[in-house]
Amino acid sequence: MPVSEGVKRLLLGRALRSDRLGDTELPKRIALPVFASDALSSNAYATQEILLTLSLGGVALYSYGAWVAALVVIVYFTVVASYRQNVHAYPSGGGDYEVVSVNLGPKWGVFVASALLIDYVLTVAVSITSAVQNLGSTIPFVGDYPVQFSVAFIVLITLLNLRGVKESGAFFAIPVYFFVGSIFVMIAVAVFNVIMGNPMVAESADWTIHAEGNFAGAALIFLLAKSFSSGTTALTGIEAIANGVPAFKKPKSKNAATTLLLLAVMSMAMFAGITWLALKTGVKYAENVKDVIGLPPGQDQKTVIVQVADAVFHNSHAIVLIIAIATAVILVLAANTAFNGFPVMGSVLAKDGYLPRQLHTRGDRLAFSNGIVTLAGLALVLVVIYQANPSSLINLYVIGVFVSFTLSQFGMIKHWTRHLKTTTDKSERARMMRSRLVNSFGFVMTSAVLVIVLSTKFTKGAWLVVVAMPIIYFIMQRIHGHYEKVRRELATTDDERMMLPSRVHTLVLVSKVHKPTLRALAYARATRPTVLEAITVNVDDAETAALEAEWERREIPVALKVLDSPYREITRPVVTYVKELRSGSPNDIVTIFIPEYVVGHWWEQLLHNQSALRLKSRLLFTPGVMVTSVPWQLESSETVIDREG
Repeated sequence: MPVSEGVKRLLLGRALRSDRLGDTELPKRIALPVFASDALSSNAYATQEILLTLSLGGVALYSYGAWVAALVVIVYFTVVASYRQNVHAYPSGGGDYEVVSVNLGPKWGVFVASALLIDYVLTVAVSITSAVQNLGSTIPFVGDYPVQFSVAFIVLITLLNLRGVKESGAFFAIPVYFFVGSIFVMIAVAVFNVIMGNPMVAESADWTIHAEGNFAGAALIFLLAKSFSSGTTALTGIEAIANGVPAFKKPKSKNAATTLLLLAVMSMAMFAGITWLALKTGVKYAENVKDVIGLPPGQDQKTVIVQVADAVFHNSHAIVLIIAIATAVILVLAANTAFNGFPVMGSVLAKDGYLPRQLHTRGDRLAFSNGIVTLAGLALVLVVIYQANPSSLINLYVIGVFVSFTLSQFGMIKHWTRHLKTTTDKSERARMMRSRLVNSFGFVMTSAVLVIVLSTKFTKGAWLVVVAMPIIYFIMQRIHGHYEKVRRELATTDDERMMLPSRVHTLVLVSKVHKPTLRALAYARATRPTVLEAITVNVDDAETAALEAEWERREIPVALKVLDSPYREITRPVVTYVKELRSGSPNDIVTIFIPEYVVGHWWEQLLHNQSALRLKSRLLFTPGVMVTSVPWQLESSETVIDREG
């Protein structure tokens, strides 16, 4: 076994047969952490983003935090109710892309896909960098190297996903449920403290925040809208379940819908609890450290969830560390939602011809390996560019997902309207009308949120996403146009027949009379072409004369033609001669046999076959020309055979 294959097997496991694809389907208890870890982990920073935005107007505006959070909860359940309709109507895994393509047209579907692909990449970047930030709140060493730790976490989660969905899902289930359990335990302890009258005070409770302005009237409304748009980060990841329906065990749609409901109840209970505790304990959190009055010099702000845990457990370092680690782990694993959604969507788009075909195929472990690696690479680029700063990355977030939310709901409205026109059963019509009402309310809510998010985050970096979406849309349309053009060119008509060439003119490229040359000549003669000749390019008169003499001495029964090359080129004289043959007899086929060395080491390849490689690359663009490589295995190639044997 080659060393590279051994390392691959060690890291990723043995290859799985295609007929074991059904073994990778997930039960609800595993599907929840696999597809909903992003949505669940959003609770680690959604409350923090609300308070951070409100802090621009000073501590007094924190009183609006509960109302902002309540509106987020309403929108959350609205979107979940809408997506429960989606998974029943479109269970194939295309998600928003399929819904929009079918009901609004393929161009709108591609636009939604561009938005979702961007959002998946941002999900990885935001989740990983937020994990490092939370871990850095209790382990300073991690906070000193955010980029390095973020890169390491992305590489780790990539390797886990390359091992396969079910295996990675089982691995992720424990930490996801541990995070959920730790948050609910924290909320339960807080309720107990309130009942017993035990004080819960955050370390920042006595601090204050320097207001950046006096917000009233329209300015206050805008700030509250901005705070709400920041809080809607809690909704990211909901769409992943709709995109991952094929990965569920049967009945797929029912299990996916049930998982969505479980997600909504768990996630919003956590979000409401954390927000209540943050306000109850007096947590202060600002975008700029210099605006926090009372923060000790040189000390970074602790994240909201760590401050809350400190207050609830009365500064018990061990318990707070456990919650911080659980939060960091869930945020790392939240990227798994994107690692499941992005490759599946990439496969669907590749199948439809909007992305390279390589993204459609599964790897050795039945995962969409090319999509996983592509997602990891793009996320790494973002982490490095933004220096693992989640506050900067989060301004790019949410735009894409709310574009898909809004267009998906509008598509579902058209879906139910179309079916109502052809359905006569009263009970069925009543069900469809209820579903259309749910999607209509969802459309109104998500479109309103989209407008708010765009207006409040555009100048903070969201404009990059607004620009990127049409660019990616254009690229995908160009890819689709290319595939369509190729399909039309290769398509055959019903009366089309295979045409035999008038003649086959065979050329054997010769540089010296040695074993590879003799093998190529023998192979060429065995094909019995109409015309057979050997050709050599004269770049050195003495060597050419010696070749001709050796040719005559051996009495080789093939004519040797010498092509002049005053500028010592090899490729151009051969290509010119081939074109002359084709111009004289356009119905002929020209076949060129090129002897090549087979070597065992990569560096040996650099020393051989360069002229043949250049010649083949040029001849590929010449119509009616076939190029055949005639390999000659050198001794070093035997080492490859021995390793594979």
